[in-house]
Amino acid sequence: MTTAPVPPSPALEPVPDWLDDIEGERALSWVAQRNAATRAAFDDAPGFAELRTDIETILDAPDRIPRVGQAVGALYNFWTDAAHPRGLWRRTTWESYRADGPTDWEVLLDLDALGAAEDTAWVWHGASVLRTGPLAGRRALVTLSDGGSDTDVTREFDLDAHRFLPTTPAAAAGFHREASKGFLTWGDETGEAALLATDFGVGSLSPAGYPRQVRRLHRGQAPDAGEVLLTAAADDDGAWAYRDFWGHTWLLTRPDFYTEELWLLPDGAPTHPAADAGRQLAGTQAVVAPGALHVDVPASAAVTPAWDLLLIELREDWEPAAGCTYRAGSLLAAPLDAFLGGSRELTVLFTPTLASSLSGFTITAHHLVLELLEDCVTALEVLTPAGPDGVGPWSRHHLDLGALAGGDLPAASASAADPTLLRPGRALLNVSASAVDPLAGDGLWLTSSSFTRPTTLALGELNADGELGGVEVLRTAPERFDASGVVVTQHVAVSEDGTRVPYFQIGRPRLDDAGRPLPSPTLLHGYGGFEVSLGISYLPITGRAWLERGGTYVVANIRGGGEYGPAWHRAGLKRNRHRVFEDFAAVARALVERGVTAPEQLAVHGGSNGGLLVGVMLTRYPQLVGAVVCEVPLLDMRRYNRLLAGASWEAEYGDPDDPAQWEYIREFSPFHLLEAGRTYPPVLLVTSTRDDRVHPAHARTMAYRMLALGQDVTYFENSEGGHGRASTSAQRAYMYALEHEFAWRALTYSRSTSS
Repeated sequence: MTTAPVPPSPALEPVPDWLDDIEGERALSWVAQRNAATRAAFDDAPGFAELRTDIETILDAPDRIPRVGQAVGALYNFWTDAAHPRGLWRRTTWESYRADGPTDWEVLLDLDALGAAEDTAWVWHGASVLRTGPLAGRRALVTLSDGGSDTDVTREFDLDAHRFLPTTPAAAAGFHREASKGFLTWGDETGEAALLATDFGVGSLSPAGYPRQVRRLHRGQAPDAGEVLLTAAADDDGAWAYRDFWGHTWLLTRPDFYTEELWLLPDGAPTHPAADAGRQLAGTQAVVAPGALHVDVPASAAVTPAWDLLLIELREDWEPAAGCTYRAGSLLAAPLDAFLGGSRELTVLFTPTLASSLSGFTITAHHLVLELLEDCVTALEVLTPAGPDGVGPWSRHHLDLGALAGGDLPAASASAADPTLLRPGRALLNVSASAVDPLAGDGLWLTSSSFTRPTTLALGELNADGELGGVEVLRTAPERFDASGVVVTQHVAVSEDGTRVPYFQIGRPRLDDAGRPLPSPTLLHGYGGFEVSLGISYLPITGRAWLERGGTYVVANIRGGGEYGPAWHRAGLKRNRHRVFEDFAAVARALVERGVTAPEQLAVHGGSNGGLLVGVMLTRYPQLVGAVVCEVPLLDMRRYNRLLAGASWEAEYGDPDDPAQWEYIREFSPFHLLEAGRTYPPVLLVTSTRDDRVHPAHARTMAYRMLALGQDVTYFENSEGGHGRASTSAQRAYMYALEHEFAWRALTYSRSTSS
């Protein structure tokens, strides 16, 4: 049955606009009062401090796998622990990393010490080591955020001296970028040029807050003196540029979240002088360097360079020539020079099926490794071109990493008599591969894990034929929770329009004397947007905080995500958004029908777009759930596009400023779905003051209105953390403990009072 249209709500008390003032005194005073009430309710509760400590111990465990990336022969790692909550950037050698004893790390940058010296809560946003030229392995561009917001800075780092380069005098100055939602990346083979996008002043930012202009700087130049490579249109989401591993420079604009225009800028090609920058920003149209070559593919396609090829991933059907159509979700290869010259000779590398989709890929020196999703479970395939131009047959090899995870999971013993099971008996395992260094060879980082088995990290080498040689296991993470008796299964629910919706179920079955399932507290997690897939991963935190207590954890693979490729995502866009929520509700109903849980014992959990998802569950399906955990959410869809980065998501949700579109958007705007006189399940709203992607006003105003309506609302706003809602392990541990404790308390209280 289709959900009924939203009835008009009686007049509700207006929500004060001072809640929108992110760091306004009155707003922060209100936040402090709500945080104090939450802390009073939870901090001293029996078991809460122990749970929080246990989670922090897991997050800071010294025996975690130190993930590394190779650059110019060295292995780099960013590491946090109890002694270094902000983290250490460090490197080591292959010999030391492979050794049985402790790894010998060379500390390059201590963020805690840097933050103390500069009185700034620096959060790591990554680094790019220069890989070519005389400065290879000696210089890096390091990006840092104040408090974890998306707005960040980039500075050039001297890897020999372990210090940032000064910004003066000009002749020896290091590259740097002031705070913005932009980027600074290497711009040539020598390290003497950089590509910059930042806030250049009036008119230089898009409606979503991203830079519109890309410039190329040479060492010693001021940012406003750089030649102009690209200026995005005034209503585009922004402009970007990068230099690939093979020395090509690429420019792109994004008219919206799912479309882009791409150009190749040959070395030495004409560009625009700095004097033209202001005039271009004052205009409304995109302006690209006159020497740039346009890549003529559908705007919705994603293009990735590989060697001298273009890899084209389609989100919509494409007919480049009469009578020749390639399906959405396909991956194509084209010789770069020939394609730019007008040839449309394409090689199909992958075509989706009803059960399989392309999740991603990695490129080595001679091979392409595809990561596939087969009914939401990963598989790996190696493709090898017949020749350097990529034309002709590609050989294929399947990579089986099941042995790394110790064999099948308990799903293999699940009863096939359950008609809701999806492909019973197969191992539910996550495997992934990433190139060690596409410039250095065909080595692969190989990882495998499951919901109950921790990660194994191995090193593999592909031979010339694309076959995997010997696999060297480098690290195996210890178990972090008691998984004995935990059963992992995969099921399908049926949505309102008949679509089969998969979900994973993890927990210890509770049975009565007759062997029938007994309902247990269940935490249902979902996202359902932006073509993001939810898959299998080890659950150290949820295992300790939920599964060990006897709870059940469920992951729903609803439409709007990418589990079955672009079509699965597009089925939940804009006017069809209701399907996303119907899918999630169908999983909730299926869990009740199967006896896994009961409505009063079911909590739903989601963050960001997933926060919108559970906000709709709260307001449209309150009878299905017993509690709601809603993190860094979108909730006020009437004005989401005018808050921070919201303008960039109109391709996902629609434009609420268009009255015709607002009619359907209002149907999934939780803030506007609230009604006086109704009782809603208990809700926990979590956000961050430093979230400059999804405005904290979404959570603030929802909490304010619900409290005014007399509802059961718990609110917590972290002072930093950005869209990730926390910046340190201690902050994350508190958030995780609060979320799980809130849900457990709400569900077990509901059960005790209803029995």
